[in-house]
Amino acid sequence: MDALKPQDPSHIGTHTLLARLGAGGMGQVYLGRSPGGRLVAIKVIRDEITDHPEALARFRREVETARAVRSAYTANLIDASLEAAPYWLATEYVAGPTLAKAVTERGPLPPETGRGLFAALAEGLAAVHAHRVTHRDLKPQNVILAAQGPQLIDFGIARGVGQTALTDAGFAPGTPGFTAPEVLLRNEVGPPADVFALGATLAYAATGRAPFGSGDPNGVSYRAVHEPIDLAGAAPELAALIEACVAKDAAARPGLAEVIARCGVRTALVEDPVYAGFATLGEAAPQTPPTPVRPPMAPSVGPHDLPTVGPGPYGPSGYTPTRLARPGRRPGKRWTVAVAVGLVVGVGAATAVVLTQRGDGKDTAHGGVSASAPATATKAAGGRGGAPAYAGDDIDRTFWQSSTGQCQLPVEERAPEGFQGSESDPDDPSKGGERPVFDHGLRIGFWNNLYAQQSGTHAPYYVTVSVKPPHSIDPSTGKPPAGALQQNVTLGYTSKPIDLYGGDSTAWKYLTYPDDFRSWSPDGKKSWPAIPLANDPGDWTVQWHHIRTPRDYSSVMCLGFTVK
Repeated sequence: MDALKPQDPSHIGTHTLLARLGAGGMGQVYLGRSPGGRLVAIKVIRDEITDHPEALARFRREVETARAVRSAYTANLIDASLEAAPYWLATEYVAGPTLAKAVTERGPLPPETGRGLFAALAEGLAAVHAHRVTHRDLKPQNVILAAQGPQLIDFGIARGVGQTALTDAGFAPGTPGFTAPEVLLRNEVGPPADVFALGATLAYAATGRAPFGSGDPNGVSYRAVHEPIDLAGAAPELAALIEACVAKDAAARPGLAEVIARCGVRTALVEDPVYAGFATLGEAAPQTPPTPVRPPMAPSVGPHDLPTVGPGPYGPSGYTPTRLARPGRRPGKRWTVAVAVGLVVGVGAATAVVLTQRGDGKDTAHGGVSASAPATATKAAGGRGGAPAYAGDDIDRTFWQSSTGQCQLPVEERAPEGFQGSESDPDDPSKGGERPVFDHGLRIGFWNNLYAQQSGTHAPYYVTVSVKPPHSIDPSTGKPPAGALQQNVTLGYTSKPIDLYGGDSTAWKYLTYPDDFRSWSPDGKKSWPAIPLANDPGDWTVQWHHIRTPRDYSSVMCLGFTVK
């Protein structure tokens, strides 16, 4: 809980603001007092996103969810304003630390307390599911250890049965390490996904560690899909129940009633001395707000690190299952979360940095892109305009389909007028067509056929091309894992960025796959060669991206081809 800042309002609706509870990508959360003296948690949507229709739709859904779900395990909705800016909602204020704070300050929970919390949260989720709503973002930061029992908070991405997901394009809802594999792989959201998050949350409570490790969100999510959960040090019976809840197959997970039964609780959680002791970690609410002074100030955001995922000869991993992209821009990862007592929003901030580090010794950020495009290569690696050195791998759910000859998703950003792309056989440029088939290599080109007709000097417009195999690739072999084909949702292999208007801007710029393509670690310090086409038969996807920084790029054109 923090004091109000000079730019904060003194009132929201009829409520007097007392303090700040948290801040996030969608808005600010305040502690307030109703006219009758009741403490409330008020979420206010930021002015910068009030014109974003998806953000407003998500906020309205949160209000609808809070209004519909009446449970002893959730904060009740008190008031809301949805007609005009500022948009806000107020729920009853729940005092107590988050589970994340309690474990950070007191360490892992003893087994008996862990079983009691497990059962209580399962009962809370069952009450939510009874209203035909799934939470979709259960994690330690979204559990408040209140005196009356644990409370589930932040239903910002909750979803009713039959509702369409209101997430950004391609975004898998939830938090890395707590999001179920079926959500990451296929965006299949249902009660079993909440059970997975419940198990991961209790793993954190039992061990004091992130359930699937920490670091780069892509790596964390990869481990959640492919690797066992970290339960070292957890009591055997509790560990067995957690393992059942986080089964990779959603159908294998127990129902919430079974979870409660297996916990075998005999006393109320609030009577547990360890749980009761968490009350001292809460903060007393201020009674009189400071006099606000409100000069205009811009909100600040902070960066976070993106460490390298585990290495392999063909890339850091064959699958990085969490995309945080939106139409028109592809921001960096946004999983830094700040949580306080009451109603909370996840904080997200991305750092976009032009990196120029060496790769694996075979490629450098200042090296050439292609023998066929030497003039533009130098510019792409660090020439005019501070060009990005590479494209950091990110989740990409765009796929070219030979059955239609098209990509199933629209491009994210409109290309410059006159932009054209091509793909052909490097040995026989006549090979191509609507549904091309290649077997040993690929020649990819792009240019702006209207540039010569346009007057004036263009600012740099950097293009990187990505080539994606149809299946997830085993980094140790460069081929799909034997007997376990999974759709590839990485960006694939990318070329060095090339300025569309650099060099001879009236000529086509060409790249050759696999020679001019590599997979890059998130920090740009390592890179791996592209795999041969023959390693993965099927429909491959080719995209042209407008790249601004290594973590900020948007697709502007999509084609594809088949490997027999």
